[in-house]
Amino acid sequence: MSYLYFLLSHIEAAHALAAHKLGDSTAFDGGQVSLDPLPHIRREPFGTVVVPIVSYILGGWMIGWASTPYDPDWARRYPHRSAWMALAGPASNLLLVLIAALAIRLGILFDVFHAPQSFNFSHIVAMNESGTWTAVAALLSILFSLNLVLLLFNLLPVPPLDGSSIVQLFLSHEQALKYNDFVRNTPMMFLGIILAWQFLVNSLNRFFGSHQPALSRTWLLLV
Repeated sequence: MSYLYFLLSHIEAAHALAAHKLGDSTAFDGGQVSLDPLPHIRREPFGTVVVPIVSYILGGWMIGWASTPYDPDWARRYPHRSAWMALAGPASNLLLVLIAALAIRLGILFDVFHAPQSFNFSHIVAMNESGTWTAVAALLSILFSLNLVLLLFNLLPVPPLDGSSIVQLFLSHEQALKYNDFVRNTPMMFLGIILAWQFLVNSLNRFFGSHQPALSRTWLLLV
């Protein structure tokens, strides 16, 4: 649960900081630019507490969400800035992926880690010696895998995911306003999330199920 809170807080803090830098201080003034999960839990208790617990009890895994307050008038005045604010979330996931990849690379250089014979979501890298490094290898593996999943998921161009805002960057001001209104008011948003999640889960199952070919592709990127 604490790891989920860290990720949700990291993403929402990125949204809030980007909005503040781009002219909307709503989230900044509300204390959302913080890795402390409490401000995010208070704003979205259902997505940060209820849903993770229920999903874990029913499915053995956790899913949840948080949200960042913003000024809708600001978003309408500056639809392109609003799009960049939305994309700050996936950018924060990418940053954590790169940090984990760099740490894994350094571990290989210093002969602490090596590529495992087979891998899964929590076993991207293996340690050369047991002990403390076992926990570090597991932590880096999960940090890399989970943020990669969230990055790919949030970049899917399906409302209300952050990736749906990419389209606004290529539209005129008037077109971006119309698109934003459509995205925010479409009754299909919940269905879009379900379809996007199913697509991503199926893709990841095929990736992790292919073992050696997937392992080779992964380590070509990391090493």
